[in-house]
Amino acid sequence: MPGIRLLVRVVVIGLLAGPLLDRLPRRRVMVGADVARGALFCLIVFAGGALQIVLIALLAGVASAFFRPAVYAGLPNLVADEELPRANGLFQAADNATMTIGPILGGLLVAAVGPNPAYVVNAASFAVSALLILAIRRNLEERRVESKGHWRELVSGLALLRSSRALRTVVCAWSVVMLASAGISVAEIFLAEDVLSGGDFGYGLLVSASGLGLIFGSLLAGRLMERRSTREIYALAITLMAVGFAGTAVAPSLWSGAALLVVSGFGNGMAIVCNGLFIQRDVSDDLRGRAFTLAMSLTYAMLGLGMIAAAPVTSALGARAAFGISGALCLLAAPLALLLSRDVREREAPTPESAETAVPTGPGV
Repeated sequence: MPGIRLLVRVVVIGLLAGPLLDRLPRRRVMVGADVARGALFCLIVFAGGALQIVLIALLAGVASAFFRPAVYAGLPNLVADEELPRANGLFQAADNATMTIGPILGGLLVAAVGPNPAYVVNAASFAVSALLILAIRRNLEERRVESKGHWRELVSGLALLRSSRALRTVVCAWSVVMLASAGISVAEIFLAEDVLSGGDFGYGLLVSASGLGLIFGSLLAGRLMERRSTREIYALAITLMAVGFAGTAVAPSLWSGAALLVVSGFGNGMAIVCNGLFIQRDVSDDLRGRAFTLAMSLTYAMLGLGMIAAAPVTSALGARAAFGISGALCLLAAPLALLLSRDVREREAPTPESAETAVPTGPGV
């Protein structure tokens, strides 16, 4: 299923979701995605085989491909610019916390009552999410702009790579980080179970350590950006990832490796907040959905390619070497991010150059 979701994010986000996110009301997009995912997880209870489960996972991936970019694109319309770093950090921390705690709770639920009730509970969570989004009374977009055609809008989104230094920074620097993350994803289980002799518990410990770091890194990123520039925090965050990965490569024990992965997770959480803030402040609202979908599609493509390459590297050189290579890649990405982010906008995003074709939006759904 992760491979299917990755493919969906690369193809569907890049070629379909971007222009739609800048033309459709974002609240409706998010609610529609939640309703679709809730219905699909109810439907999976009745799936009769692996093929049907794969198809449902594919459709759920499509819905998710619309939801997340809409959240990031709409967030600047909910809070003042000076509150945006903390808002991004809070959203990312909540997301990371649910990703860390959710599998544990899900496992306990499956063990207690079986998989089908767990799917229903998951579906109900999307219904709750949809109701909470409907309760938001503010618009998630500044104005609605008339469509110029899907393919023209797609081309204008791709042109952002040339015109937006912030988007170019995120795509280039984070693509290198994604290559590093791919190596960690492949090698982590071998490091935990074989090299550090931790077994399944060891693997779970390392994953949990990264998740813990992600949560606290996301929470603290906003406060740090009130004192230092986003580009400085971004370079520091990627450097912390490099230190954590490289340190884990030579860690003498399972627990020391876990401690170092808390460090890398902390940097990862900070960097993800910076990614969102860069794009939100540099790209105008009418193009922001395309900017986020483009960044996600290209960086996830690098993650997929990296995982393909990491398997033979880990097999040939070992898990420690794979972690060391990932650390070196992040060490390369940090100065690259600092270099590319020169003159990147540090305040609120510009309004569209022309509002002649703008269509006012109402207060409700």
